[in-house]
Amino acid sequence: MIGFIIWSLIALLIAGIGIISWRSKKAVGFFTGAKAPEVKDVKKYNHAVAVLWWVYALLLEALGIPLLFLKQNSAGFILPVFGVVAITIALAVTYTFILSKHSK
Repeated sequence: MIGFIIWSLIALLIAGIGIISWRSKKAVGFFTGAKAPEVKDVKKYNHAVAVLWWVYALLLEALGIPLLFLKQNSAGFILPVFGVVAITIALAVTYTFILSKHSK
């Protein structure tokens, strides 16, 4: 139960990043320490990035649901771990599509 609560707090934090991205007036940076890109339409770019973060947070939360039902040290924990790897790779790939669509 504690693991799911921590997992959910992380998902909420990521959803919060989406809210900040949605409301930002300047183009938001995506990668840590990277300068925000120059884009054609800042509002559309920020909204696309915000939706990306929200979908990621939703999928992350869904992957955490098994934590409620699995016993400690269960082999079933491998599903959320590999799932997080998969959705993180998908996040980066999707962002490259967003960037290519909105960059100058």
